Amino acid sequence: MALDAICLSAVVAELRAAIEGGKIDKIHQPGSQDVVLAVRGPGGNVRVLLSANPSHPRLHLTALDRENPDKPPMFCMLLRKYLTGARILALEQPYMERVVTFRLEALDELGDRARRSLVLEAMGRHANLILLDGEERIVDCLRRVDGDLTTGARQILPGLFYRLPEPRFGVPPLLERELRFRGEEGDLAPAVEGLWNDVKEGHFIPTLLLRDGKAADFSFLPILQYGPATQLQEYPSFGALLDDFYENRERQERTKQRGEDLLRAVKNARDRTARKLENQRRELLATQDRERLRQLGDILTTNLHALEKGRSTVRLQDYYDPECGEVEIPIDPLLTPQQNAARYYKEYNKAKNAESALTLQIEKGENDLSYLDSVLENLSLAEGERDLQEIRQELTDTGYLRRPSKSAKREKRVAGKPMEFRTDAGLRVSVGKNNSQNDQLTTKLASKGDWWLHTQKIHGSHVILWTGGEEPDEVSVAQAASLAAWFSQGRAAGKIPVDYTPVKFVKKPAGARPGMVVYTTYRTLMAQPDEALAKRLRVK
Repeated sequence: MALDAICLSAVVAELRAAIEGGKIDKIHQPGSQDVVLAVRGPGGNVRVLLSANPSHPRLHLTALDRENPDKPPMFCMLLRKYLTGARILALEQPYMERVVTFRLEALDELGDRARRSLVLEAMGRHANLILLDGEERIVDCLRRVDGDLTTGARQILPGLFYRLPEPRFGVPPLLERELRFRGEEGDLAPAVEGLWNDVKEGHFIPTLLLRDGKAADFSFLPILQYGPATQLQEYPSFGALLDDFYENRERQERTKQRGEDLLRAVKNARDRTARKLENQRRELLATQDRERLRQLGDILTTNLHALEKGRSTVRLQDYYDPECGEVEIPIDPLLTPQQNAARYYKEYNKAKNAESALTLQIEKGENDLSYLDSVLENLSLAEGERDLQEIRQELTDTGYLRRPSKSAKREKRVAGKPMEFRTDAGLRVSVGKNNSQNDQLTTKLASKGDWWLHTQKIHGSHVILWTGGEEPDEVSVAQAASLAAWFSQGRAAGKIPVDYTPVKFVKKPAGARPGMVVYTTYRTLMAQPDEALAKRLRVK
């Protein structure tokens, strides 16, 4: 669902209380279409997200940490130049429109006070973020729009005076259906009147709609039209609601955009490995008939006197057949009887050797396939460019990506940080986001007495419960196991088995792929993947 004008007005009311009169301390642009303002507000420090993403434009308080690029984009540098230290005088929203203007007072180059405005147009594919000077001229914007002079379409270009978009207020489909549902015998008037009274008086209830436990939509009031098929979850604020609703969508979108090359490379490598493995298994199956080749060689050797050069087949008694029937054996007319018999022994030995080689190749292929599946899972956990770069390094080290040429600029190796959690009993839990972090956690950082957890026979993160050698409480173990279940390929299932054991029983075999370990003397419990628990225990 898009952030409609009524929801936006509720968000603006929430923002006014938190940031009007406050000061902009820092400005970041974590994504090409998102800007985050760090504001010292009247009630404390807060962060405000302004997103001009056409898929989900919005504005709200945010508690999520977003990774910022090493080099700030040009638009971010522009905003820092004009708005760092600016005081937020007011937030304005035209009546029932998806436009919000920040009225600001900043110091210009001479140290004099100057008026500025920052406008978010949260209108789908037309979404934009526009910086204005004190005369309402456009300084610059995220998306420059040439407009269409023949139709009078609005231009958004530096130097032009800014004008608001044409009013487009309409009742969102979800709300229209809800009003009809609440109306009595086709009379919508009472429902509409009640709605507008709530809007005027600011009676908003941030509500998340869930289907099968997954976020499906949100609204500013409880939505009753779906009945028991949809669960309703109230939130203390719209900022918390929108953070939760968009977090996974945004992370998947960022990973898709920034890690498209990695995802494509890993999927291609996985498909090649799977095809090769299938062919090898088929070849191995064919070697199972090799004993018959030896038998045919024996039959030919016993009957060399009966073979005539120049024939392509020969019919002989099969003394390996319990009924001693005859068998027709293909032979090469250009070979001697002895050479034909030797050919069958040679094919037998070839099949015998092939079985041994194919068995080793299949074992290696299965390990490669398992490793590539683990990388695909790691890509789904990547939270930013640093995590993707770490996976890129790993794929280069393991030979799945080419190393940069000597003439190309080598990127610095990065070392990302695992996710950190704290159980209700206060114990620290670390969760690796990729194979490199898994190795680092399990084989380098954790002590022998700390506990290691991992989903049983399912790809997932290594989880370390830091115990300091003490026996952990049952709740902490259960919560760590739930984290292991959530950060695995089994997160969409119900309860899944999670193995746990002291780190001293976990070993990395020599030459094993990143993230691959073996372990002994373990216990198993059934754990429920729990996204809500993971969010609650996460240490920012």
